[in-house]
Amino acid sequence: MELRDYLEVARKRWRLIAAVTLAVLAAAAVWTILTPKTYAATTQFFVSTTTSGDSNAASLQQGNTFTQARVKSYTQLLESPKVLDPVIAATGLDVTSVELAKQITSTVPLDTVVIEVTVSDASAERATKIAGELGEVFPRTIADLEKVQDNQPSPVKVTVVKDATAEAAPVSPRPARNLLLGGVIGLLLGLGIALLRETLDQRVKSEREVASVTDATVIGGIAFDADAPDHPLIVQVDPRSARAEAFRSLRTNLQFVNVANPPKSIVVTSSVPGEGKSTTAANLAISLADAGQSVVIIEGDLRRPRLLEYMGFEGAVGLTDVLIGRVDVKDALQQFGRSQLWLLGSGPIPPNPSELLGSSRMGALIDELVESYDFVIVDAPPLLPVTDAAVVSTLVDGAVVVVGAEIVTRDQLRHALDSLVAVKGNILGLILNRVLAKPGSTYSTYGYRYEQDTERGRAKSRQEPATRRDAAATSAPGADSSRRSETPEASALS
Repeated sequence: MELRDYLEVARKRWRLIAAVTLAVLAAAAVWTILTPKTYAATTQFFVSTTTSGDSNAASLQQGNTFTQARVKSYTQLLESPKVLDPVIAATGLDVTSVELAKQITSTVPLDTVVIEVTVSDASAERATKIAGELGEVFPRTIADLEKVQDNQPSPVKVTVVKDATAEAAPVSPRPARNLLLGGVIGLLLGLGIALLRETLDQRVKSEREVASVTDATVIGGIAFDADAPDHPLIVQVDPRSARAEAFRSLRTNLQFVNVANPPKSIVVTSSVPGEGKSTTAANLAISLADAGQSVVIIEGDLRRPRLLEYMGFEGAVGLTDVLIGRVDVKDALQQFGRSQLWLLGSGPIPPNPSELLGSSRMGALIDELVESYDFVIVDAPPLLPVTDAAVVSTLVDGAVVVVGAEIVTRDQLRHALDSLVAVKGNILGLILNRVLAKPGSTYSTYGYRYEQDTERGRAKSRQEPATRRDAAATSAPGADSSRRSETPEASALS
């Protein structure tokens, strides 16, 4: 991963990182509050050797070397019963020498003959008392141990150079240090968890994830818009928006997929439900019609049809009626306003959708429509739950797969494309939908000249009366399905 990848992870999962950081900070604060306060008292000893009056430089150097070697052993003696038992007796402590030794820390600075002794205790007064008693006992103990003969003094002398003093503030816990460490550790832990979740997250989020799954071309990218469910036909409602421009770009790219043999019949599908295939098919069809092409869009999802609802139509007859020979296709088509776009609804839900969609009648219907119209678009069900879309892909010129960012996983997309390859379907390309666009990205550059118009268009669309769609629905041949509808201009949601 590059630096920008880490920054992107932090931007996307900042809530997780913040939550982990705050949790660790809270734990550090609780630990600080519950930890008993500990105070420390420090004293210092200076170790020297006695020399004769005619001492010279050599003897002084020899004595210094002797002393430096000795002090290493003296630090061990400070924690021995020989020293601590008298201290316990003098202070009246109710502890053993082993327990008291855990409270004492002795160090020798490098290349010195100074011993620093620190006594820790829950009471600053008691710590000072223990350290002071060590200052009395330790020099006498060393003098006794180093004495060669009873009538001769010890050649080693231990002098207290710093009386025992306790710090006013406790040495533990230290709230500022603990909270700072808690914040740093929490931040690092949060970043680690965020990176782990990002690594384990298999959802497709960008073209890079798509490229890791397939070599198929991404022919379009549609930015995410939270307003899309309320206004699915963005090309009609807000034609100057960035998303509408993205659909027009998709239209252009689709027309150049195969210049030698451009596709005229296309099935639009996805891997799983909820990726936006129906709204994508509808907006693509409107974009093609706006460019002067005659288009027929077929509601090929015979299980959960949504297309006519999105486009403001109702119809009791449709594709299933045409396939069983009950109604002629010319009588089942409905015109979208005054445009060159015609709709063929799903009709009654059949018990055998896959068999109907894969029948010879379906192939003949598509061929018939291709002869009369420039484009035939089939809105098919998702590939993974059912085989309908894979079956239809064998009857058309190619398939366009909608990839819903943050919805479909890489494995799901891979299996969906494999199902098309298995039936030798022609994959024209992929449409990356619901992309979280950032300023300056390819999904937000279109429509930059129309920002003010876009806002006015959105405000106008929100103020439109709900009866527009109802008007389109009542004017559609829902009740009278024997002839083609002449839907008024209001049905176009324009």
